[in-house]
Amino acid sequence: MSDITPADRWALLPAGIREQADGYVLQDARMRAIRVVFEAGRARGMGLHDAQLVVHERYLRYGDRIARTPRSPLDLESLAARAAGLPGRVVAVEAVWDGDTVHDWFVDLLAVTAEPAGEHRLATIHTDPAAAADRAGRALAAHLAVPFHFASPDTPDDEAPRWRP
Repeated sequence: MSDITPADRWALLPAGIREQADGYVLQDARMRAIRVVFEAGRARGMGLHDAQLVVHERYLRYGDRIARTPRSPLDLESLAARAAGLPGRVVAVEAVWDGDTVHDWFVDLLAVTAEPAGEHRLATIHTDPAAAADRAGRALAAHLAVPFHFASPDTPDDEAPRWRP
C-alpha cells in the first residue's frame, strides 16, 4: 500500500473506526489510535507503518486542538514532594534513557529507594531531555543529599550501566 497517501488509507477505514481513532488523537493517546487503525486496516492491506503514518497525519490535522499530555514538573519543590511521598528511603536519583517509535528518545528521572527497594519515576522528560534531566536530577540529589547517576548524558543509550549502591 506504499503507493497511496495516508489520506487515501484513512478513507479506506470504516467511519466508526475513523471516529474512534480521531477521539484517541484528540486525547493525545497516540498508541491507542495506532492500534485501532492498524487492527481495522490490516484487513485492507495496511501495515503497522501505514497505521503510524495515518495517525501522524491526523495529529497534523488537529494540531492545537489536541489535549496534550501535560509535561512532568521539573522544579525542585515538585520533585522533592514526589520523592517525599515514596515508600522507602530515597538512596539515589538516576536519569535513564528510554525511547519508542512515537516519542523518539526521552529520559526518565527516577528515585531509587531502599526498604522497600525499588525505583520510582519522578518525571519523564521529552524536551532537551539530557540537559533538563541532568539539571533537575542534580538539584534533587543535592537537596536529598544522595548520589545522582546519569550513565550516558551525551548519547541516548537505554542499555547504559545503572546505578548500584
